[in-house]
Order: sequence, then structure tokens, then C-alpha cells
Amino acid sequence: MNPSAEALLASPSVGTLTTLRPDGSPHVVVVRFTWDGTSGLVRVLTIGTTRKARNVSAAPGSRAAICRPAGFRWITLEGPATLSADPRRVDEGVRRYTVRYGSPPPDPPGRVVLEIAVDRVLGIH
Repeated sequence: MNPSAEALLASPSVGTLTTLRPDGSPHVVVVRFTWDGTSGLVRVLTIGTTRKARNVSAAPGSRAAICRPAGFRWITLEGPATLSADPRRVDEGVRRYTVRYGSPPPDPPGRVVLEIAVDRVLGIH
């Protein structure tokens, strides 16, 4: 990934997460997220009962995407998505979130981490 794309992903902003409902229609929601360029993972902390989490739970490995716009520049990261309640994976999501956004995320009951293993990058950056 080029430096301008990495810079866009490093800024503490939000993106739109797209997952697929069981009927195949897209579900799009604004989220805070982290990008781990070393492992190629996008992480989104959420609660297991949210629509986005239920979408991924219904079809593990289904495609998901996060889009980070910045004016006329944008980057979209796509790949298969998984959902995990594993404390180590959730803790890693929390750690990265805290670094990116400067404070820890909320800690609601039922917190899980949605991970996208990025295999496609699109954008104008």
C-alpha cells in the first residue's frame, strides 16, 4: 500500500462498514475501525447482537468492506469477515482502538471484534 493510503487509514476518523444481510442486501453503517497493515486486518469492535455482527455470524467468511472517505479521496478495504469473542482478539482490537482514537472504547456487555482479512484495496488517495 502506498504512503498516502496508509496516511489516510492512520488518521483517527470513521469509515462506512458494509456487510451483507441474510437476504443479500447491503447493510451500511458508520463505525470507528483500526487497520493493521502487518496482518492485513481491519478490526471493528461491536456488540454481538448488532445487525453487522449478526450478518457476519450468519455467514462467516462472507465479504465485507470498510470505506474511509476524505473529501474526494477515499480508500476501500475488502475481504472475508469473521466475528470473534476470543478475549485475546477483542483485547487486541481494544488496544489498537485506544492507540488510534486516544481513549479506550466503550466496554458494553457482549463486546466482540469483527475482523476483515483484506484481500482487495480500491481507492483514490
